[in-house]
Amino acid sequence: MKLAARDAARFLAKPDPAVAGVLLYGVDAMRVALKRAALVEALTGPQGAAEMRLERMTGADLRREPSAVVDALKATGFFAGRRAVLVEETGDAAAPTLKAALEDWRPGDAALVVTAGDLKPASALRKLFEAAKSAVAIGVYSDPPGRDEIEATLAAAGLARPDREAFAAVEALAQTLDPGDFAQFAIKLGLYKRGDAAPLTAADVEACAPPAGEAGLEAIVAIAADGEAAPLAVAFRQLSGSPTSLTIAAGRYFRTLHAAAVAADGVDAGLARARPPVYGPKRTRMAAQARALGPARLETALGLIVDAELTLRSSRPVPAAAVAERLLLRLAMLPRGRD
Repeated sequence: MKLAARDAARFLAKPDPAVAGVLLYGVDAMRVALKRAALVEALTGPQGAAEMRLERMTGADLRREPSAVVDALKATGFFAGRRAVLVEETGDAAAPTLKAALEDWRPGDAALVVTAGDLKPASALRKLFEAAKSAVAIGVYSDPPGRDEIEATLAAAGLARPDREAFAAVEALAQTLDPGDFAQFAIKLGLYKRGDAAPLTAADVEACAPPAGEAGLEAIVAIAADGEAAPLAVAFRQLSGSPTSLTIAAGRYFRTLHAAAVAADGVDAGLARARPPVYGPKRTRMAAQARALGPARLETALGLIVDAELTLRSSRPVPAAAVAERLLLRLAMLPRGRD
């Protein structure tokens, strides 16, 4: 069975004991590893490895000894609790062996967790887990985490009561940080708030947030294009790129939006011609932004960006960071709606 993103988040947090096996696959090895770690902990508990209730092997191990996975699933542990067998670095060659293991699985056996790289729809391994009644397949994509996933990450760090502004700030960071950095940030934030019964605030988030690198420039600009002023203060203060780099990123982003908004054949067609290409959730988001702002307001935005660039490049001394932050806020405060 193939799980959608929302169902996958719930399953990873609380796996169904009737499910024999789970396949996690995706192009980003870090994202797959984080999902795998969360799933294994949910299955065996935080002490599963220490109590020898977790057996690890690779696809290469299965090629050398195909019966090893069935033996591991059937084995009895020394400690009470659910067991798991983790098979990593797996490819389509392992599909027949894993098919036999799933067919031989019975309640009380260890749970089978399999990880793989990017698998196409025609992949034998992916087809096996999607078709099996006792197994699930979860694609791990490079989209920013959704609200449910962010809430689960905060809850795991002991942060279950963020106020609205704090959550917006965390959500903004989730869009700018890679998954590993975001997970470390949540752990740091949990330690920072340990013993503090007050709800999480944006100030707490700002105190613990890591600097955003150059890759975070566009993500911060995208928050402004959404019209979200509240998270910008936190996101901007973590920026390690120069104010001039930010205005360049803003110009590039808003020019793409403007080109889409004025395209004679529609916003989607305009984005399809963008260079570099715009794909997936980013394309959906930019299309919504282009429609909400419209050509006239996007022209106003481009004027604001040019003014900020000229100010930053002038010969007279200027508060560069303040100029860039003011630009972001003015972009975020542009009215939205149909022209």
